[in-house]
Amino acid sequence: MNKMEYSTRMKKLNLAFTALLLALLVGCSSTSVADERKTRSYARSHELVGQASWYGRKYHGKLTASGERYNKRAYTAAHRTLPFGTIVRVTNTTNSKSVDVKINDRGPFVKGRIIDLSKKSFEQIGDINKGLASIKIEIIDDSNTFRYKH
Repeated sequence: MNKMEYSTRMKKLNLAFTALLLALLVGCSSTSVADERKTRSYARSHELVGQASWYGRKYHGKLTASGERYNKRAYTAAHRTLPFGTIVRVTNTTNSKSVDVKINDRGPFVKGRIIDLSKKSFEQIGDINKGLASIKIEIIDDSNTFRYKH
């Protein structure tokens, strides 16, 4: 192989490598149009304004509906329908304090409540002694959702 053939072959390999690298980068982008549509769909189909409560010591260390162990010191929450793994921002509508939590359990099962926060999460937005807070929920990230953890 002469010098010109070698140079042409190397240019083709470089071009192929660059195209492959670009394809991989585009395929790995973190926010896709499908993810954004999924989030908007969840927001339309789930109750996202209401009362929040908290749960703590009694459930600490027990399995949640997702299969994870409940940790009262973690930033987690229970919601009746949002997929496990969804990250939501819960904002107290009275004092504007907010906290981001991962949905890893089912509940609450008390009429009028829409989310149960871990003790640590509730402390960030409200008074534990009162036990309830008026809140709104925003879906932050639903790209790592799952049905059940095995």
